[in-house]
Amino acid sequence: MKNVVNDLKKAFNTGVSYMMPATVAGGIFLAIALATGQAGKEGMVVNNPFFQNLLTIGSAGFAMMIPMLAGYISYSLAGKPGLVPGMIVGYIANQPIGPEKVQTGFLGAMILGIIAGYIARYIKKWKVKSELKAIMPILVVPILTTGVVALLYMYVLVGPLGFIMKVLVTTLKSLQGGNALILGLIIGLMTAFDMGGPINKTASAFTLALMAEGIYGPNGAFRIAVAVPPLALAISTIVSRKKYDEADKDLGKAALVMGLIGITEGAIPFAVKDLKRVIPAIMIGSAVGAGLGMLHGVNCYVPHGGLIVLPAVTGKLWFFIDMMIGVAVSVVLLHFLKPNLEPNIKKATK
Repeated sequence: MKNVVNDLKKAFNTGVSYMMPATVAGGIFLAIALATGQAGKEGMVVNNPFFQNLLTIGSAGFAMMIPMLAGYISYSLAGKPGLVPGMIVGYIANQPIGPEKVQTGFLGAMILGIIAGYIARYIKKWKVKSELKAIMPILVVPILTTGVVALLYMYVLVGPLGFIMKVLVTTLKSLQGGNALILGLIIGLMTAFDMGGPINKTASAFTLALMAEGIYGPNGAFRIAVAVPPLALAISTIVSRKKYDEADKDLGKAALVMGLIGITEGAIPFAVKDLKRVIPAIMIGSAVGAGLGMLHGVNCYVPHGGLIVLPAVTGKLWFFIDMMIGVAVSVVLLHFLKPNLEPNIKKATK
């Protein structure tokens, strides 16, 4: 059982890691294009022909996320023979299936990626004649795995998974006031806990899945939260200078840039050096920022964070204010939690 759990953790992290470059690349093009659009109930509307082309590029990257997620989950479990079946069934999970046109999105893709990986791994172990060994990984394993998993989904799993997605979407759409605040707090805590690690990626995958269902509030909260840790550490090196050495202050400059473009990992060097003080401070700040974002109904239409995506956000002022409040909370906590560095004592020379 322990091996299965470890396999699934590794598979999920692999899937999200390989998916994220497509997400970021697509998200940047989307952000640039949407910066010229107008916000409405259906999202941002882009009218300029050139920026519509950029929107097409960004949309292509965004559309690849779900197939890549399932494909690389399967790849982690079965190697190369599992990659294509995972991508195909991941693509199917994001398409309308059956009379009710059910789409299961990220949830379906993750589950189908796992199933495809285990089935491909099982078929790989078949003992076959030497003449067939050469075609097993490029023909037999992909075809059998794809056919079995896709048909299993279409005829058995699509109904239950579709029902789960419907309940999830309905529940999240109904969140108001205090309930929305709690969801935002949880997203913020998960975001800052490991700064790009599996818990952060779980929060990211959750918000991206909701985006595919037309729910953009949790993504807005997450995109606030990702910027808080690096921005807070950058500002802390300026306002609490006695608590950082010169190397830290140089890292603070890099963290500032990374925070502005929504890269949480900019805070990692600080956390590594002072885990017990930095992690709680940035977790609380991110939670406050994300919670306020949910409370104020901030929506982000692109899968990226930081102030760079401000044009693709509704509630722009609240997005900025809530982020700055989260940053301020972390800066204050860092100021009181971190001790001043001891002055350098020069060794006496003879």
